[in-house]
Amino acid sequence: MTTTYAGATAAPAPARRYLRQLGIDTQYVLLGFPLGLITLVLFITGFAVGIGTAIIWIGLPILVGTLLMSRGFAVVERARIGPVLNRQVTHPVYRSSRTSGFWRRSVAPLADGQAWLDMVHGIFRFIPSTLGFVFVITWWAVAIGGLTYPLWDWSLPHPPANNELPELLGFQDNAGTRILFYLIIGAFFAATLYPVVRAAALLEAAFGYSLLNGVDRLRREVAEANEARDVAQQQRAAAVSAEAVALRKLERDIHDGPQQRLVRLAMDLGRAEQQFTTDPDAARATVAEALSQTRETLDELRALSRGIAPPILVDRGLRAALTALAGRCTVPVDLDAPPLERLDPAIESTAYFVVAEALTNVAKHSHASEVQISVQRDATGLLVTVADDGVGGASLAKGHGLAGLDDRVRAAGGVLSVISADGEGTRLTAALPI
Repeated sequence: MTTTYAGATAAPAPARRYLRQLGIDTQYVLLGFPLGLITLVLFITGFAVGIGTAIIWIGLPILVGTLLMSRGFAVVERARIGPVLNRQVTHPVYRSSRTSGFWRRSVAPLADGQAWLDMVHGIFRFIPSTLGFVFVITWWAVAIGGLTYPLWDWSLPHPPANNELPELLGFQDNAGTRILFYLIIGAFFAATLYPVVRAAALLEAAFGYSLLNGVDRLRREVAEANEARDVAQQQRAAAVSAEAVALRKLERDIHDGPQQRLVRLAMDLGRAEQQFTTDPDAARATVAEALSQTRETLDELRALSRGIAPPILVDRGLRAALTALAGRCTVPVDLDAPPLERLDPAIESTAYFVVAEALTNVAKHSHASEVQISVQRDATGLLVTVADDGVGGASLAKGHGLAGLDDRVRAAGGVLSVISADGEGTRLTAALPI
């Protein structure tokens, strides 16, 4: 259901958009023709005089001035191109001298490739400007003249043998036929006015955009590709680091827990074997204790397996897994997690471990009395927040407990932030892409 608010502006009708674009394209082409004449004369003159007098050093300031002038016209042209192409046209970064010398700073535009492209555009823009101007003027003049012909036909002389266009095409020589003929011509040019004017404007604008922004766009694309490559390398390094941290933690947990219990279990069973012949009652007590050790070892192994791949997360999704985590936490948890559709397994696993690690740290170090967990999903990604009212002091720096969690989040393409001032609790936020 769509709600309309008072004072809201409705979207323009297609006819209104066409008329607006027709006006923009028309003024762009009509104004481009005199600008093309001006830049042609100024830039050719400045370039010719500058090159011709460069041998006596007078030409260098003239060339620099011409390039700076071309830069100014280029700024104006980029502002004019934007509405025609219906896009935001960015301004490139011009090269400047980093030295402190006056002369080196003055001649720096001579080494700027974009400044030379601006001058080339100013010289050669006359070609598409002239073509576009001819077509636009012709179509507008014939369309207006043909449609308004009945208003001024009476003012024209019509001698019996004047070889008018209707007669040459075989039409009868009378006022009604003549007016109808010119009305048809005007209607045809009016019907084709928008595509012709649009094509002329796009031709001139595309020529200007390729010279005034082509190199800058290529530089930006290369920079974005390099940035994407760096991000991919960082994610790969973070994934390797997170995997190494998880393996070390698992190895330490197995060594400190199940491995020690299994060693004790083997010793108890060996002692029970020796006791069966001499003291059966003591042997039965030892076996009972070994059974208890076996159950505790199985419980620890199940807990470790949940840390690797929690079954409830795989079977029932993120919300159910977080509910189970909140139920096992020793600190009261306020969970705000609305029902979610199933996400990518890597994203669900990362979100789960963010909450699990945060709750573990809260239980061990924060001395908090309450924890608030919030999970929100929007069009851009998944936002997981864990906040407590403990002592604070948490950090993402290397050597702290959250460093490995930061690697895990970055490996999934997300961002982890921690706000944890001393005495003011900790707020951990993970933004994950979906």
